Amino acid sequence: MYIGIVIGSIIAAYVVFMLIMALGPRRPIPEQPLEKTNIPSPMEVPLRVGTKKEVSFNVKGTSVSAWLFLPEDLTALVPCIIMGHGLGGTKALGLEAYALRYQDAGFAVLAFDFRHLGESDGEPRQLVWIPKQQEDCAAAIEYVRNLKEINPERIALWGTSLSGGHVIVTAARDGKIACVSAQVPLLDGDAGGMQVVKQIGIWHLLKMAFGHGLRDLVRSWLGLSPHKIPLFGKPGSIAVLADAGAWNFFNKIAPADFFNQVCARILIRMDKYHPIKYTPKIHCPVLLQVCDKDVSLPKKVVEKAEKNLGELVEVIHYPIDHFDVYLGNNFEKAVSDQLEFFNKHLTR
Repeated sequence: MYIGIVIGSIIAAYVVFMLIMALGPRRPIPEQPLEKTNIPSPMEVPLRVGTKKEVSFNVKGTSVSAWLFLPEDLTALVPCIIMGHGLGGTKALGLEAYALRYQDAGFAVLAFDFRHLGESDGEPRQLVWIPKQQEDCAAAIEYVRNLKEINPERIALWGTSLSGGHVIVTAARDGKIACVSAQVPLLDGDAGGMQVVKQIGIWHLLKMAFGHGLRDLVRSWLGLSPHKIPLFGKPGSIAVLADAGAWNFFNKIAPADFFNQVCARILIRMDKYHPIKYTPKIHCPVLLQVCDKDVSLPKKVVEKAEKNLGELVEVIHYPIDHFDVYLGNNFEKAVSDQLEFFNKHLTR
């Protein structure tokens, strides 16, 4: 009897706590508008205007927007590289600069927006939800395999940051992928999260997770409007990525109409994402591009991936931070390494 009362009280307190988190009043979240610089980057200003087609495909009845880049020579079926951006990113956030390089090298490219983001449909807007994004990756592969110009046996996956984890998981599930390029990938949410805690402090992390992430998640359970916060912000601010590297990067390359918002529930879901567990199931070549100053990709995780993938993996290290790989000479080096990898494994 007594134990039942205690358990009932705990459950009741938990329910009340959840309702308070979901329904309690909150001060307005400060907006963090772009402070655009005048410094162009290769990602922001492509070398030329690409020959691309606006295309779309459906995932469970929702339209996904994509760009299809086809090379000039279509006398034979061509290999295709499928691209999705990282956390909250869209194809307009610099993917064209990569796609043009691949197109010039004779590859087709499909660059798409995940559902709920960019030009793709999906409600609520600005939702980043890992299972849904994995479904989008699988649907993009199916779409490309049915294009008359594409060699279905020569399809590669390209991912960066969060989507770098997606391409690892997708390749493990789809045994027909030819190769995978994972740039600064999120391979283990737990391990990377511990490093982030050291960087931003436990109290700030708890405030973000429980004050915002949990609020948004519970509101979604109750069918209420989402609780959104800025995707990127200045150090110490309310944002999913509140650090100088993210702030400087997005201000350099984000288009003026970029929505600096995201549903906060991702804050309490990324630490539960473990693409590293899928590496033993991959049977195609993998390129891992590692920035050695990237706190979200600890050395021990990279070493584990190398051990699991064995001879299939090629690891390239860069003495820079996570967001540096997208800019200037670092971008040039990274995209050149990717092209060398794709030429090796897609043109045999």
